Amino acid sequence: MSDSRRRRASPVANAGDREPHRGGLASRLNWLRAGVLGANDGIVSTAGLVVGVAGATADRNAILIAGLAGLVAGALSMAGGEYVSVSTQSDTEKAALALEQWELENMPEAELEELTVLFETKGLPHHLAAAVAQQLTAKDALAAHAEVELGLDSTRRTSPWQAAFSSLVAFGIGAALPLAAIIAPPPSWRLAVTIAAVTLSLMVTGFVSARLGRAPATPAILRVVCVGLLVMAVTFTVGSAVGSVS
Repeated sequence: MSDSRRRRASPVANAGDREPHRGGLASRLNWLRAGVLGANDGIVSTAGLVVGVAGATADRNAILIAGLAGLVAGALSMAGGEYVSVSTQSDTEKAALALEQWELENMPEAELEELTVLFETKGLPHHLAAAVAQQLTAKDALAAHAEVELGLDSTRRTSPWQAAFSSLVAFGIGAALPLAAIIAPPPSWRLAVTIAAVTLSLMVTGFVSARLGRAPATPAILRVVCVGLLVMAVTFTVGSAVGSVS
């Protein structure tokens, strides 16, 4: 049997193709988290803003100005927040790795015993846990402790600039959808078109996030759509009340 036929016939090989590797999955989930949260936040917050303003006034320019201001402010806020969050996480990880490196240099026997115990808690017998710990320590002690003890990759750091840019772009794209939906149609169609566009957009982002995260699609879609509709309902009610008073 050829190698290609053997690989197709082997359930282990096929399962390996479907199983996400830890490093690639972590990187993908980071981009997914920043991108999907940014897009959802852009859609929901901007939709709530423009629908609220539309409830108070039919002036297209007022709605456009409010929507653009919300888009720019929200995109910059998301990017800045993501940068600060990821930078803080990266600093914490660096500090933990530095401490682990110091412990490995100053008390290697204790660290080897600690690694052995960690493997024992995973179900390995003592002699096998000790052998694995010794081999991994000889190869790369810091990498072994970072992964087993801290749950970190000693060589891979999340870039705060990448996360910030991802959030900035995703929020801007998401925010542009409800803004265009409420500006383009005539006043009598604005609300209906915006609700339809926001609902469809949130269904897409919910589906994409679920598929990329290998999670059920229906709960994710229902969550984001219900939140979006609730936000628009509340802001429209507030806007209408304020508009009637003024």
